Amino acid sequence: MRITVLGKSPAWQDADGACSGYLVEENGAALLLDCGNGVFSKLRRFSDYVAVDAVVISHLHADHILDLVPYASALTYAPRQQDSPARPRLHVPEGGRDALRRVCGGAGMPEEHVEHAFDLGEYSPADVLEIGEMRVRFHRVPHFVPTCAVDVASTNGGGRFTYGADSAPSEALVRFADGTDLLMIEATLPQPEDDGPRGHLTPTEAGEHGARARAARLVLTHISDELDEQWARTEAEKAFGGPVDVAHEGAVFAV
Repeated sequence: MRITVLGKSPAWQDADGACSGYLVEENGAALLLDCGNGVFSKLRRFSDYVAVDAVVISHLHADHILDLVPYASALTYAPRQQDSPARPRLHVPEGGRDALRRVCGGAGMPEEHVEHAFDLGEYSPADVLEIGEMRVRFHRVPHFVPTCAVDVASTNGGGRFTYGADSAPSEALVRFADGTDLLMIEATLPQPEDDGPRGHLTPTEAGEHGARARAARLVLTHISDELDEQWARTEAEKAFGGPVDVAHEGAVFAV
């Protein structure tokens, strides 16, 4: 299984960067995991967008969905789409259809712009998806809106990749990721939120989650270019007990 980082920024993009988006490929099948602002143009560097089999959205925050709009425009209006249009599957959380209608309508576009371009369906956390030779599972994690971590496992004896999405500290995420080959986990904050409900992790907390989940490999993501990368890696490594990578656009990980 091959995972390409298309965008790793938090809710505000890095300079020349993109928000959350990861291309997962296994034996000819392609899955786009999240599609935040800036991701569609990055996708085009690495894959033909009409060849993507499915898009899975972890939650409905803008930095994880906004580039579904230009993606839908390409699927609808690109000249090569006029004769034999491709409609990738689009799996969104419950309530996602209405949320995308509001996004499109608020931008002055037809409300059904996204759902007409994709084969759209809503998933529940208990669902299991089959995308080529990849099995996709979900587990709810604590965030400001309903959010699922996503686990992608090869069905042909290959590896396993777990994406933590956006999450406050969570034992549920630790259990869900237990034994994974690669845990891609957010490390948004230099220190925990001062008050109110939590929604994100620090690098230290990310390392602790990786250690408790017995992940073979840990990658920090959803991390700003305004946060010192070496400091974040060092803090995560102390908690994880081993080397830690930091996601960069274009980075490729194999499991």
